[in-house]
Amino acid sequence: MNTRPTATKPRLNALFIVGDGLFEKVYGPDERRDLAARVHLLAPPCNAATITTCPELLRQADIILSSWGMATMDAPFLAAAPRLQAVFYGAGTVKGFVTDAFWRSGIVLCSAWGANAVPVSEFTLAAILFSLKRIFATNLAVRQAGAYPARPPVAGAYGSTVGLISLGMIGRLVRERLRPFDLRVLVYDPFLTAEEAVALGVTPASLPELFRTADVVSLHAPWLKETEGLITGAMLDTMKPGATFINTARGAIVREAEMIDVLQRRVDLTAVLDVTHPEPPLLGSPLYTLSNVFLTPHIAGSTDNECRRMGRYMIDELDRYLAGQPLKWQVTEAQAALLA
Repeated sequence: MNTRPTATKPRLNALFIVGDGLFEKVYGPDERRDLAARVHLLAPPCNAATITTCPELLRQADIILSSWGMATMDAPFLAAAPRLQAVFYGAGTVKGFVTDAFWRSGIVLCSAWGANAVPVSEFTLAAILFSLKRIFATNLAVRQAGAYPARPPVAGAYGSTVGLISLGMIGRLVRERLRPFDLRVLVYDPFLTAEEAVALGVTPASLPELFRTADVVSLHAPWLKETEGLITGAMLDTMKPGATFINTARGAIVREAEMIDVLQRRVDLTAVLDVTHPEPPLLGSPLYTLSNVFLTPHIAGSTDNECRRMGRYMIDELDRYLAGQPLKWQVTEAQAALLA
């Protein structure tokens, strides 16, 4: 009988770099407990400024766990972290801290962007269903009249048409959440194949057709140079009477001045805007006062308790990394360019 002790692999050294006030929002008690069982935590959480004063911590770090407020990973930072193997970013886009030097380093980068897609899709589903029942417009009419107005035409969630612009992760989640409803779903996405359209149960459409036909149009395209100003006032002006436009993507994809002009003239239309450009809108912007605009301060994505999902995604990804399994949320340079 072999009585020799089994060798155990030493735990990797981990370092938290998170913006002030955000650590416990993303990594709650359960997440911190699970991380402590998997890796050796070198120190209490640092932020982008304090980590530069603790070079000995960076020298020892094998992995970094982070979220909003991550330090810029430029050449000096990387030189100070010679052991660094992987970064697990408990938030969405990584554009704010990656550099060319980082992409050349070969360090693994994982992001919880998929977790952030979940609440956006939930927000969008609610907005679509409310829009099909004309909740926003009807509530406004009740408040303005101080009484029940004449009932307007209501499309409802049977036989109506919803248009989705882009079928990235959020767009696909929205489509899946719409499956229980008797709706026709149009999609504008230049990369959608005929086979995918059939599998997803959607109808490909051009942007002009989508805006002319849909009772609700929901925007989910990434903010790229190619998509800036993609949505024009002319498109919005062709929408059906009583239709709704929803934007949970990025404000710069819409020609905002043109949209405002249309909404000022077409009071029958409703815009549900969780994002604007600039953000927040400039002081005095008509978006604050237009009666047919339902404006929210970029809350469709992860907020408060929902942020813990992003921390959990990164713990699950860390498990895959430690086990040598294929990673689910690894981000490449090409993919990073597409994350809004």
